Amino acid sequence: MLSVRDLTVSVEDRVILRDLDFSVERGETVVLFGPNGSGKTSLLKTLMGFPGYRVETGRILFMGQDVTGLTVDRRARMGMGIAFQRPPTVRGVRLGEMLALFPGREAELSPILSRLNLTGLESRELNLGFSGGEIKRSELAQLLAQRPSFIMFDEPDSGVDLVSIHLVGEVIGELLEKDQPLDRRNRAGIIISHTGHILDYVGAERGYVLLGGSLLCSGDPEVLIDDIRTMGYEECVQCLKK
Repeated sequence: MLSVRDLTVSVEDRVILRDLDFSVERGETVVLFGPNGSGKTSLLKTLMGFPGYRVETGRILFMGQDVTGLTVDRRARMGMGIAFQRPPTVRGVRLGEMLALFPGREAELSPILSRLNLTGLESRELNLGFSGGEIKRSELAQLLAQRPSFIMFDEPDSGVDLVSIHLVGEVIGELLEKDQPLDRRNRAGIIISHTGHILDYVGAERGYVLLGGSLLCSGDPEVLIDDIRTMGYEECVQCLKK
């Protein structure tokens, strides 16, 4: 579904991602680990086509099509979606108005709001005065309305309480069709996580560690997060030197 080939990216003439090469198959969920400043969020923004992230070399293929030069809205229309760690407050646009932008979803809006405990917030400006958990659930409501085929989540398990993380994890699992066998899923995704808590609800087929803008390790995500908790990220560097 997604293929990244020899990708090097710069921001304001500073290289932030180097020679990335990986793919995400249909039905797969990939989890991305790494310390702050390692380039995880920059990678998601590059994949989504955000301005300011200049692709110096390499290509991004989505559903077999080269999307490297396409705008954010073009990629979204093709089926790519993203949930931010810290989404912006959008004054003048109410949550209900945002959800109503997706054609053919009108009958689903009330159930979506109810499912995510957002009933009553649809008349408020997007994310204005929302709690951390409400912001996360607002992002999920928009994804449920959009129904993209490839979804990127930037730290969905950060800044939410125990009740919210259970609901957030449950809905992410639904979006990624985790109750279906791998060969029957039509969606795929990338999840950034510092703690690995989201894996308790969603699981993942593969994990990567991003350090200094480069992918250093890959493998079973549960094993990776256990090693990171025990030995830290530098163990990945040491393993590669052996």
